[in-house]
Amino acid sequence: MLVTNVFMGRPLVRLKGFQKLTSIDDALRTWLNILQIKRRREVTVPLHKALNRVLAEDIVAEEDLPRFDRSAVDGYALKSESTSGASQFKPVFFQIAVAEEVTSKQARQVWTGNAIPKGANAVVMLENTQRLDGEIEVWVQLAPGENVSKKGEDIKKGENAVKAGTRLKPYHLGLLAALGNSEVRVVEKPRIAILATGNELAEVGSKPAENQIFESNRTMLSAMCHELDAEKVDLGIAKDDVEEITEKLRIGLLNSDAVVTTGGTSVGGLDLVPDAVNKMGKPGVVVHGVAMRPAMPTALAVLEGKPVMILSGNPVAAIIGFEVFARPLICKMLGMKKEEHRPVIKAVMARKVATALGRKTFVRVRVLQKNGEFRAEPVSARGSGAISTMTRGNGFVIVPENREGLSEGELVMVHLFGEVEAVNENV
Repeated sequence: MLVTNVFMGRPLVRLKGFQKLTSIDDALRTWLNILQIKRRREVTVPLHKALNRVLAEDIVAEEDLPRFDRSAVDGYALKSESTSGASQFKPVFFQIAVAEEVTSKQARQVWTGNAIPKGANAVVMLENTQRLDGEIEVWVQLAPGENVSKKGEDIKKGENAVKAGTRLKPYHLGLLAALGNSEVRVVEKPRIAILATGNELAEVGSKPAENQIFESNRTMLSAMCHELDAEKVDLGIAKDDVEEITEKLRIGLLNSDAVVTTGGTSVGGLDLVPDAVNKMGKPGVVVHGVAMRPAMPTALAVLEGKPVMILSGNPVAAIIGFEVFARPLICKMLGMKKEEHRPVIKAVMARKVATALGRKTFVRVRVLQKNGEFRAEPVSARGSGAISTMTRGNGFVIVPENREGLSEGELVMVHLFGEVEAVNENV
C-alpha cells in the first residue's frame, strides 16, 4: 500500500519498511548542506598527463595566438590588389620573390603556419597557381587578408583562454601547448573508498561457495570513479557483521575523502550498514530511503565531516545511486562550477512504459537513429539486479514522480551513457 506524506514542503512516499521516502532534490540538498564540500588542493602536472583532469586556475594568454600573421594554407604570399581581374582565362603573372619583402607583382612561397612576409596581405592557394620557371601565374582574385590567420585572432594577449573548473579535453591541451604551457595546475583527484557487504559475495577469481555470487559492484563503481577523475580506495568485502563493517568504514574514512558502500542498506535483518554508520558517530545517516526507482534504499550519511554513500547491492540500483549522488559530489570536490551531466538528446518512445506514482523512475532504454529520427526502445528486465540492461541500453529516461509512465510516441529526453547506432530501415 502506498501512503503519501510531506517532508520539507514536498510530497514523500511511505512504503513497507520505510517511514518515509525523501525526494532526490531534498536528499541531495540536505546532505550537501551538512557536508559543506570544499575543493581539493591544487597540484601541478605535466601537460601530457593532464587529459581529463580539472583545471585549478584560469589560464590567461601571455601573448597573442597566433603570435604573428601567418599563412592558413600552402601557397604564395602577395599583395591582394595585384590579383585584380585574375581568372583561369586571364591569369596574372608574379615574379618569385627571394627577398624578405614582397613588392607589387611579386609573390613568395609559404607553407601553412609560415609568417606572412612584409608587404604581402594575402595568400593564394597552390592549386590556384601554376609555376613557370621564376614566376607563377595566378588564376583567382584575392581579397585583403584572404587565407591569412591574423595575429591574435585565435586568442588575444590577456584573454582568459581556459577557465578554472574545466575538464581538460584533447583540444584544451592543444590550446595550452600553443600558448607555451608545458605544465598546468589541476585539482587533486578525490579519493573514494569502496566497500561491498554481504555473506553471499565472493571475490572475482576465487572459487565461490554454492550459495555465493561474484562481487562486481566494486569493479563497476571504481570505473565510474575513474571516469570522473577520482581515485578508488578498495576496502574489499565485509561480511554481514557490524564489527567488520565498522572496521572497514574506519579504514575508509582514514584513507579517503568519501566512502561508498554497496549492500546492506534496505530494511532486512542483515541490512546492517546504516546501523554500523550510526554507531560510529554523529550526524551519521541523514537520509535513508529516496523516492526513486531503482535505488530506493539509498542512504546518505556524514561521518567525521566526510560523505558516506550507502548504495543498494543490486548493480543497476548502485549505478543509478552513484549517478544521482556521487556524480555531483565528485564534481564539487573537483571545483567544477556545475555538475557534469550526461549528454542529453530528444527521442521518441518506441512503446509504452508503466511506472509508479510517487517515485522518480529511471527507465533504461536503447536509442537508435532510424531514418533520421531518434527512437528509444525500453530495455526490459525484472528488478534492479539485471546489469545487462545497462550493457544492452545506452541511456535512461527520467520519469517524474507525478507521472504514471510514458506513452508510445511520446517525445522524451534521454540521458546517454553509450553510443547511438544509426539504422536505415529503407536499406
